Parts: sequence; structure tokens; C-alpha cells
Amino acid sequence: MKRILIPAGGAVLATGLLAAGLAGTAQADSDVAKDNMATSAANAKAIANFWAENNGAALKAAKQSDVWTKSDVAKLQSKGGYSSDTKPGSTAPIGQEKKSSSKTQNVNFPKTIGKVFFVNSKGEKKWCSATSIQSKYRNLVATAGHCVYDTATNSATMDKWVFVPGYYQGKSPWGIYVGKTAFTHYDFDVYEDYDRDYAFVTVYNGVKLDASKSKNVSKAEWDKYEGIKDAKDVEVSREEFRKGKLDPNTSDYYWRQKGSKAELTGPDYPGAEVSKVEVSQERYKAARVGKGNGRKFGEPIVENVTYNEAAAYLKNQKENPSKFPGTVKLDRRGNSTITHYYVQAWYKPGTDAKFFKTVFYIIEDFAKDAGRLGDNVGGQGFAWNQPTGKAVRVFGYPAAPHPDGNKAYTGITPKWCYGKTTKKLVGSAAKKIEEHVALKCAMTEGADGGPWLYKYSNAKRLGYVNGVISTFNDQDGNGRVDYISSPYFDGETNTVYKAAAASWSGKVV
Repeated sequence: MKRILIPAGGAVLATGLLAAGLAGTAQADSDVAKDNMATSAANAKAIANFWAENNGAALKAAKQSDVWTKSDVAKLQSKGGYSSDTKPGSTAPIGQEKKSSSKTQNVNFPKTIGKVFFVNSKGEKKWCSATSIQSKYRNLVATAGHCVYDTATNSATMDKWVFVPGYYQGKSPWGIYVGKTAFTHYDFDVYEDYDRDYAFVTVYNGVKLDASKSKNVSKAEWDKYEGIKDAKDVEVSREEFRKGKLDPNTSDYYWRQKGSKAELTGPDYPGAEVSKVEVSQERYKAARVGKGNGRKFGEPIVENVTYNEAAAYLKNQKENPSKFPGTVKLDRRGNSTITHYYVQAWYKPGTDAKFFKTVFYIIEDFAKDAGRLGDNVGGQGFAWNQPTGKAVRVFGYPAAPHPDGNKAYTGITPKWCYGKTTKKLVGSAAKKIEEHVALKCAMTEGADGGPWLYKYSNAKRLGYVNGVISTFNDQDGNGRVDYISSPYFDGETNTVYKAAAASWSGKVV
């Protein structure tokens, strides 16, 4: 994807020059890089379909972000205080919640936090943490830059990017919000400078499912339907299965026989049942038509996939061709496919054989407008050029092994950390980190992108975003994460934020 710079009427100035001699002009628009994500409402609806269909199966299948390696998790080194480039400033939050009468130390989690889901360049479904943040159109999400921009390929933003506030086990209580435009700092977008590892993403109005409108259809209707759909396997008796039509073209009925008593046989064996085995195109073409082991099982099946999914399949095919025998068509215009070929395999009936009927159904007009993000969950404020050494409360969804060595974060529920930020630190040279601030915290990957909230009110559940989780660090050298870090939010960060906060997105449905 081509990078678009918001015009500033002049050349892009290096950060070092700005800091050295042009501190007063650090908010030049040349700091802002702008990347399109879902370019139309129809495209956004298809992305919402992808994550929502099959009862949120794709959401449940996603794993935490894993851009950090052991070599990246190292000790941070102190560099002293940070010199701000402009005066401190802040933008007030929106969406105050009910005040709590409790005076306990229990932490009230804000409604604004959630997960961003995306497909990376390897075709993997991943997630990070994020928050809704104040903006003119109440449509903005703050997260880490590496949760938006695919640094592995240096080519594009993440595919199928969405924000789900309040996410829990496949559920999206306030809807799914599809990313429209990503705003990052030019230095991160172009040079992958993690001193600018933050992003502000405008999102379309949320989309909610209306599963009450589902109806059963034939396999042929199911194949043609382009909206949200699902298929469930219903166990049936042997007798019902035998009455059903075994048709390779529709597969309305199929069977699975499991257990050690299942033995390969021929089609004429009494009660023999047929299954299908995926093979290469060459083996399929060489197979004859008719009944028998190794004979063709119906016509090849063409699966429409994304470019990244097709590329990931090709990579897996090189490593294990017998497990990934299909043929792949790569097309960056959105017409990538994987074609699967099958032959017959006949088995003796066994006492532990089970038979299933496949029920196909579709959901018509599933999408309902859930409204604007900020109207539904509120939005945190924003603060820049604040002094270090101040208390912040950090939220995220960690999912990697817990640093105590015997537990594991689940990533299912959010966690929090509290403490005072450090002075300016130097970290990973590969990621060009020279101006991060850190916090003693044991959260792990999955929490990256989570907000650092300055002046957080436990009663109002609101504060000011003054950082995002960027890195995970090991200060005591025992091989476990004990500190997290964030880019320092300065006047240039405010420039990026202001450009995003003034951008409109619109509705999906």
C-alpha cells in the first residue's frame, strides 16, 4: 500500500533537526503518515462478516501479537530526562460513567478498552490491545503502530483490521468497528522507528449481528450466498445416513468413521462407506472416474481466499507438500484462490463409526448499525509532553506465559498495572529505540497497544492516553518480562493525533 503524507508545504524534516533547532515547528503536518484500510462500506461489511461469521470463529482463533523475539526483550538503559518539544497539553475525555460510591482499591476497568484483530502478512489471525479515544466524530482508536502497520513486509497495513471493545470469548457486546484510515508518525511508517510506535485509527460505525434471521438452505444455495453463513454437523443414525444421498457435488451428507476398527476395503464390501482424501492436482488428473479407492471424488473445489492466506498456504506447501496439496492462484486484486482435489477411500463399517448430516444456513441482512464508537463506550482523553515520574494506570490483554514461570495469562480478560513512569530510556537498537519511558509491569504480549492512562479516575473510568504498550523488557536479567515501555508522547504525537481526531469515517450499513 502506498504511503500518503498529509501535505505540509515543505520537505520532511528529520526528528533530530526539529529537536535541535526547530523545536517550535515540531507539529508540522509532515510528521503524519496516512494509510487507507477498508476503503468502502461494502469492503468494511465484508471484513465484519469475516470476523463475525460462524459465531465469531475467526475472533476465537486469533492469537496474541508476537512481533517481539527474545533478542528484543533486553534491559533498558537510562538516558536521563526527556526534553519536551512544546508545552504540555491535553484533550478531555468523553463518556463519563456513573460514579462509584465504593472507596476500596478495586480497579474499575473502562468500557473503552478492547482488542484489535487483524490478519498479518503470513495469513495469521492476530490481536493486540487498544482503547477508544476522544475525537471530533467519536470514531477513533489508539493502539501501537506495530498493531496497525505490518513491519514484517514493510508493505502495507494489517489486513481485515477491526476493533472490538469489551471483547470476551468471541462476543462483541458493542459491535465490531472496522478500521478505515490509520494515522501513524512518518518515522514509524517509513523507517519503522519504535520511538514512534503508536497509531490512531478511524473506524466506521459499529456493526452488530442479528442471528434471529438465519434459515436453513440447500448446499447449492449456501455456496452461492455471499453474506454471512454457517454449517453445522448433526449426528444421525446409520439408517438415516443410508437413506440420505451421498452426492460428491453437494456433500449434504458425509460420514466420519473413527477408531481402530476402521479398515480400508473396496466399494463392494458389505456396508462399505466412502470418504474423501485430498490429493495433488497431478494425482487427481491421473485418477479414473467410477467407484473404487483412488477414483475421483467429485469435481475440484475452489476456495476464495485473501492474498495473504494464499501466500501463507504456498509457504506451508513448500514445507509440507503432502499436507497442503492444493493449487494456489495469487492475485493482489482480491481474486486469490486455493483449489482442492479429492479421491475416494472406502472403509469397512465399524462399531465405532459415526454418521453426520451437514446442515447449511445463512443469515440474511445480518448487519445492524451499532452507532459510533464514542457514543457507545466513550473515549479516553489525550495528553502530551507530560513530565515523567508521574503515576499511570495501564490496561491490556496479556496472553503469553506469565513471568512467574508456572502460570499463563489467558488473554480472555484484561489486566492492569499501576506505577510511576521512568525517565527516557534506550532499548532495542534494531528497533531504533532511544526515547521510550518505562513502567514496572509483568504483562506480556497481547497487551501491546494497551493504553497508559494518566490521571485515571477509578470512579469515572476515564483518564488521558499518555502512552501505549510498545515493548516488553527484562531489567533484572532473569529471562522474564518485568518492565513494559511506551514511546514518549510529545508535540509530534499530538500532530498525528489531531489529524486523526478530525477525520470522518461513516457507516457500514
